[in-house]
Amino acid sequence: MKRIYLDHAATTAVDSEVMQAMAPYFAEAFGNASSLHSFGKDASRALGAARQTVADALGAGMGEIFFTSGGTESDNLALKGVMMAGGVGRGERGHIITSAIEHPAILNTCRYLEGAGHGCDVTYIPVGSDGLVDPGDVADAIRDDTKLISIMHANNEIGTIQPIAEIGAIARKNGVLFHTDAVQSFGKTEIDLRKTPVDMLSLSSHKIYGPKGVGALYVRDGVEIAPLMHGGGHESGLRAGTENVAGIVGFAKAAMLAIERFAPDCSHLTKLRDMLIKGTIAAIDDVHLNGHPTERLPNNANLRFDFVEGEAMLLHLDVKGIAVSTGSACSSASSEPSHVLLALGLAPEEIHGSIRFTLGRENTEEEILYVLDVLPEIVGKLRAISPIAGGKR
Repeated sequence: MKRIYLDHAATTAVDSEVMQAMAPYFAEAFGNASSLHSFGKDASRALGAARQTVADALGAGMGEIFFTSGGTESDNLALKGVMMAGGVGRGERGHIITSAIEHPAILNTCRYLEGAGHGCDVTYIPVGSDGLVDPGDVADAIRDDTKLISIMHANNEIGTIQPIAEIGAIARKNGVLFHTDAVQSFGKTEIDLRKTPVDMLSLSSHKIYGPKGVGALYVRDGVEIAPLMHGGGHESGLRAGTENVAGIVGFAKAAMLAIERFAPDCSHLTKLRDMLIKGTIAAIDDVHLNGHPTERLPNNANLRFDFVEGEAMLLHLDVKGIAVSTGSACSSASSEPSHVLLALGLAPEEIHGSIRFTLGRENTEEEILYVLDVLPEIVGKLRAISPIAGGKR
């Protein structure tokens, strides 16, 4: 049976070139990058080279890249770090602006900071039915005590790409720091921090064919943030703990490959995405695209099937060897409706009929044709037994 992986927004396979780059740092060049002997110096050089590679991929300076355990830690470090550095919670109050469709790493951090004793107020900007944040709403929400704006670059569920250049310009004009979660967008959209007014940016390795457990936070030179963990002086004192040299080397290699393969990857993914969206809508009645029709990631197709339960679709597709998602991987075990789709104004029954297909560079046209071949039969069977289908086939 064919096995087709269409859940790349959840995670990706480690690229073979990435594995080769990492291999020596497990058993040969295994030194601690903080050690002064030759083993440590070898590890330190590898760490420096990786930092430079990630910096170059973003158009940033080497000293502006801090390695973390992934996107969630990077998001926490950005938000909590700015608030703590500004004295918030120690007699000072601060205000954060974010959107209603952020990743849980942002939303749950904001809720924590809103809690007793942390001294934060948070404004959650709504989005339109296409998932776009209106920069004007961000500007209107700025207060005298606003310390940070955090708007994701691209949404992990619906793939909508936000106007971060406009939002960043608004933040800069008002003297407010701007953070963006670029975990889903890096390698799939152009990011050049020499042109875009961003103060902090979060990345994750395992979304770009690198290893899990590694990420980075870009912090513009001059931006002050406080560390979350305390220990040795690793990562210039911002992130204590012995660096995962092998993982960081793999992350850097994956970032390099993402930049080198950017144009062909985006062209390939866009072609497959449009083939899947158009083919599904043409073959099956009552199917709708969630998110913006054009301002979206090249690999994301979030489709809503009326009169069908998404989890049942997922299981039937899995039987056919096709892996998809009913929402973000971080909350896929939850029975609660997606907060992202709720923010788009969808009813719970519409949300539960939504499926996220996210493509990768190894997917082929033949695989999409197979999906388009089996999908109508699955939907037809499920609608035939649906109590709300009203006779739809």
